[in-house]
Amino acid sequence: MTHTSWALFEKAEPDFAAAVQARFAQYPHHVLATLRKDGSPRVAGLNVDIRGGELWLGMMAGSMKAKDLQRDPRFALHTNPGEGETMPDGDVRISGRAVELVDPPELHRYAEETETPHPFHLFYADLTEVVHIGVEGDDLVVRSWAPDHGLRTQRRGNDDEPPREDPAPQDEPGGGGAAAGGE
Repeated sequence: MTHTSWALFEKAEPDFAAAVQARFAQYPHHVLATLRKDGSPRVAGLNVDIRGGELWLGMMAGSMKAKDLQRDPRFALHTNPGEGETMPDGDVRISGRAVELVDPPELHRYAEETETPHPFHLFYADLTEVVHIGVEGDDLVVRSWAPDHGLRTQRRGNDDEPPREDPAPQDEPGGGGAAAGGE
């Protein structure tokens, strides 16, 4: 099974990855959704760290969200919306599977680099989808990237018209050519 790291996403779509990372950097605290033992959702606050080609999810030892991810690694992560209602830099969501790092020397190295107190749980993200939603003029613009289809952009207006999909550039990585799942 292939791991879709932040580095792979960044290589496929550097501009989009930079915009997503900048949105996460605006605020330190974001919202993580996990699945409880009974399958119902749990949301909790979380700090996110993007370093060394990975998106890291760190948690206090024994936290319920860590237990959730150990049992079922699926997660969704939503950026802090910030103040007010305008969200000028849009809204970002990331979905994937969390993979726990359990190697003591690696955990110690991470703790030293980030000044994280021991003990803690540390997971890296195996990305399945990255979505950025923003407003451009009168359009709601939804950009989504997934390893199997690359970057897609849809626009919706404030009318009854169906969403319009922007054509993907054919000569860019992840741009919709045969290697990116296009025609």
